[in-house]
Amino acid sequence: MNQTTSRMLTRVKAVYLYIREKGTVSTKDIADEFGTTDRTVQRDLHILTYNGLVESPVRGKWKITNKPVSIS
Repeated sequence: MNQTTSRMLTRVKAVYLYIREKGTVSTKDIADEFGTTDRTVQRDLHILTYNGLVESPVRGKWKITNKPVSIS
């Protein structure tokens, strides 16, 4: 795995943990917390959504799903 992929996966994991800790958060909250652009956050959230880990009950707001997760 190259360095860029590793960094992206680390950030996606951190985004998931941030949402899990805070509850429902906005895309802007995540971008501010991680110092990234809204577009980068949207890509990360797409990965998490694709894998059934987060959902958006209201446009621009995100929360985790009930899918069991094992974090290493």
